[in-house]
Amino acid sequence: MATMTDNSAAPSTNETPAVVLSVRNLSTSFRTDRGVVNAVSDVSFDLHRGESVGLVGESGCGKSVTSKSIMRLLPDHITRYGTESQIRLDGENLLSYSEKQMRVLRGDRIAMIFQEPMTALNPVFTIGWQLDEALKYHTKLNRRQRKARVIELLDMVEIPNPDRRYQEYPHQLSGGMRQRVVIAMALACEPEILIADEPATALDVTIQAQILRLMKNLQERSGTAILLITHDLGVVAQTCDRVVVMYAGQVVEQASVRDLFHNPAHPYSKALLESIPQSGRKEKGKRLATIDGIVPSLLDMPKACRFADRCDYRQDLCTTDLPQVTDDGNGRSVRCHYPVGQSSSTGSGS
Repeated sequence: MATMTDNSAAPSTNETPAVVLSVRNLSTSFRTDRGVVNAVSDVSFDLHRGESVGLVGESGCGKSVTSKSIMRLLPDHITRYGTESQIRLDGENLLSYSEKQMRVLRGDRIAMIFQEPMTALNPVFTIGWQLDEALKYHTKLNRRQRKARVIELLDMVEIPNPDRRYQEYPHQLSGGMRQRVVIAMALACEPEILIADEPATALDVTIQAQILRLMKNLQERSGTAILLITHDLGVVAQTCDRVVVMYAGQVVEQASVRDLFHNPAHPYSKALLESIPQSGRKEKGKRLATIDGIVPSLLDMPKACRFADRCDYRQDLCTTDLPQVTDDGNGRSVRCHYPVGQSSSTGSGS
């Protein structure tokens, strides 16, 4: 896990950068043999140009489905989007795009780094060929210019001897170098948005830190907006500007990194933070906090608050009424009847 350092320094500017990606009321469901699975429900958030947003939550909460919905990478024959769902890139709704239009857009204006590089790289083609293919499809560079650009990209992501690596195959590279190649491939056309789905989770902590630092450096150089999908709040604290917390397919809280880490408003966000090992704690004999219970089934979601059965702040209203999203007007929102610090009394778990 990355060091829990608060990345709260904000750029010195009086103007909020333009919104490059706007997700509104995104609902994604799948037809299965057991019925319709509602994987994502009414998800809304913005991504501004040049910022990093962490999309966090437990495994199965809908993070990857959200990212693949944005990229339109889900199988069309079983996927349904809500009638009010919108995914707007610079104002254009991607859900209205044809597959041909999406192929032109993917890798050019919006790119994705997948969790496991060996599934993103073709084992039978050289690294150079695969990077060249992206440039051939999206640019008008000739062959010599594309090779120069590929070597430049490999050097940019700090791969040693890029001329030699250009000729090598994925299996000849270490896991860390393969992930750097995937990052180079995603950045080849200098996209407006980079979606990184657990980009370093399978790597050891030293290589993970290098990959995250590399992504941050490249973002500062190019101004690319990053949506970082992760379950690791330490990574979020180290690299992100804002946080979107998901639980059971819904966004339950959005806030700046500083606000979320210093004053979480949703009981789930608070429980997540309390479950992280903290260096320097002097609480001998105290066990690490856990979140009791299990995530509700996607086939049988509660009609009221989805976190109620596991919540220490639960009250009667939580089990009967669906909480609405409240926004403080300063970029912070929470979906909860009784936000932490605002509830009139403690619930059944206190």
